[in-house]
Amino acid sequence: MAAYQIGYFVGSLSSTSINRVLSRALIRLAPQDLEFSEIPIGNLPLYSPDFDADYPPEAAALKEAIAAADAILFVTPEYNRSIPGALKNAIDWASRPWGHNSFHHIPAAVIGASPGSIGTAVGQQSLRAVLSFCNARQMTSPEAYIHFSHDVFADDGEVADDSTVSFLRDFMREFRDHVERVLTVLPRP
Repeated sequence: MAAYQIGYFVGSLSSTSINRVLSRALIRLAPQDLEFSEIPIGNLPLYSPDFDADYPPEAAALKEAIAAADAILFVTPEYNRSIPGALKNAIDWASRPWGHNSFHHIPAAVIGASPGSIGTAVGQQSLRAVLSFCNARQMTSPEAYIHFSHDVFADDGEVADDSTVSFLRDFMREFRDHVERVLTVLPRP
């Protein structure tokens, strides 16, 4: 069975990020043929077109990590009803310079956790709009707005609630199928 290489972004830079905990849960519950590598975003300088002719090493490494992935999973909080600044900055680096968009045709999925009841819904819509412009091939269903509770999610990614386990496992199976469908039609170079 061939494995798909999944690069993933955690949109929060916090050392206590609940979305990092969610990413651990997703990896635990994912199909066996998905292999995961986090793509770090915390070390990137702020994007400026002044760098387009000569990318700094951190930004070049970001683009290389995306190129090495078959698909991308975004696990992100919502900040002020939108995308966290560090994640938007990473997307700006990856989608530039003009004509060298790393997200072009890449299979992608978006999920996020929040202690609030709407679980990142508005932030995800903002992210989806940006990814649409970047021509990423997004999984549109199921949508996944996760209400986070430490009673349900352990720091190591163990999930204590059976219905949450079932939902996240189904989400990851659907993501795996989405990756296969997209890559069948639009193979990565």
